[in-house]
Amino acid sequence: MIENAVVIERSPNNYGAWVPDLDGCVSTGQTLEGVKANTAEAIEMHIELMGDHGESVPPPTAQVAVVQVAP
Repeated sequence: MIENAVVIERSPNNYGAWVPDLDGCVSTGQTLEGVKANTAEAIEMHIELMGDHGESVPPPTAQVAVVQVAP
């Protein structure tokens, strides 16, 4: 199993997500749970298409951290 960092952003109408280690791999969803499920599917399809085109899949290198600062 591969773990990829995913950036999820809230917009006025839905959630959007992108995968830093997979250029062009993006997804949306109406809910947080929905965007997570859709992004997992998008990652699987993205990796499959890369293989179909003879491209190597880069190893995940992006990391996620939550940083707190005083207001």
